[in-house]
This record gives sequence, structure tokens and C-alpha cells, in this order.
Amino acid sequence: MKTIGLIGGMSWESSVEYYRIINEEVKNKLGGLHSAKCLLYSVDFEEIERYQAKGDWESAGKHLGEVAFSLEKAGADFIVICTNTMHKVVDYIEDKVKIPVLHIADATAAQIHTARMKTVGLLGTKYTMEQDFYKARLESNGINVVVPDEDERTKVNSIIYDELCLGEIASSSKDYYKQVIRHLVKNGAEGIILGCTEIGLLVKPEDADVPLFDTTIIHAREAVRKALD
Repeated sequence: MKTIGLIGGMSWESSVEYYRIINEEVKNKLGGLHSAKCLLYSVDFEEIERYQAKGDWESAGKHLGEVAFSLEKAGADFIVICTNTMHKVVDYIEDKVKIPVLHIADATAAQIHTARMKTVGLLGTKYTMEQDFYKARLESNGINVVVPDEDERTKVNSIIYDELCLGEIASSSKDYYKQVIRHLVKNGAEGIILGCTEIGLLVKPEDADVPLFDTTIIHAREAVRKALD
């Protein structure tokens, strides 16, 4: 079994889910008392969020690059960034280490292809929904991406940072996300990417009439597949 290097803490609410899913998946595949070999470096999200807010992605990338280097030195065989948004700085991380980085958008694209879908809706932080670092990665895999309108993007982003990252789960926010999902489906989405690792804490498969691609689950399971390959 390979050792998984997890860059977590962004937020720790979703990092907990990564750890749980990875270990459950290893147990399901190997049985007995098996659990995952992994190293978790949990950063202080307050520091990272300040870089995000200022648009200082270079400093954020260098910071996470040093984290990845620490995980490599500690024995990790590959890196998993436990957040969608910070894949914006994946190049800084890849430049700092010699081990592979398992990209969350690539793992998600593979699942969308398996489902034989060509157009999907994308929910996430404003950075993920509005900037090209994530959408372009999906589009390079032959997937069309639709996003909510500007007002919806603002509200979706606010719920992530002001509620989900703080462990707050509100029924009114679930209802709002369900409404946004319906609008995306109306605009041609055959499925919906939960493109922030906290959204799966709020929205479940039964909350939509189309398939949901929970990136936390997809990424964690792909990490196990790679670890056991």
C-alpha cells in the first residue's frame, strides 16, 4: 500500500470526510483491520483564506508547496489536496515535489465520462466557478461546464465560507442550493459537480433530480485506488 499525503485543513470539516472515506474504502477493499497509510498536514485555513481574499495566489502556492515538500520528506508517495479551490495553485505544488499530485478535476472528469455525460453544472467557491483553472481542466477533458448566474454564485460562495466551513448546516441553505441546481438543470446540466469539498455536507443525492458528483468522495476513492494500485 502506498502512503497518501493529504494537504488538509481547507477546511478541516471536509478534511475529516477525506480521512473517513479513505479509511472506509480501504477497509471495504482489503477487509479485516486494514486502514489507510496516510500522512495529514492540516494547515491554518485563516492564513490561506487571507491569501485568497487578497488574490495573492503566489504566496498561497508557495505555502502549500512547502507543505507538500514536508509530506514528501515524511514518506508520502503522492499528494492529495483536500480542496477544489486550491488546485488553482497546483503548479506551485508540483514544482516543489517529485511525487505525483492527484488532481481532483481529473478524477471527477473520469466519473463524468463513465456516466456518459457531456454537460454538467458546477457549484463551488466563486474562485472555482468563475476562474478558468478548474473549468478549463474539465473542458480539456471534453466536458461542457455551466455555472450559476452572478447573484447565485455570490450566495453559493457565502454559504460555503460563512456556514459550511464553520460546520453550520442550515435547511434554508440546502433549499437555496436545490433551487440553484434546478436552474442549472434548466440550462442544460445533465449532472451537477459539488465542486467544493464542503458542499457534500449540505447537499445529498436525494436533493436533486440529476446525478451529483461529490468531489470529496470521488477524490478520496481515487486516492485509495492509486494507493492500492
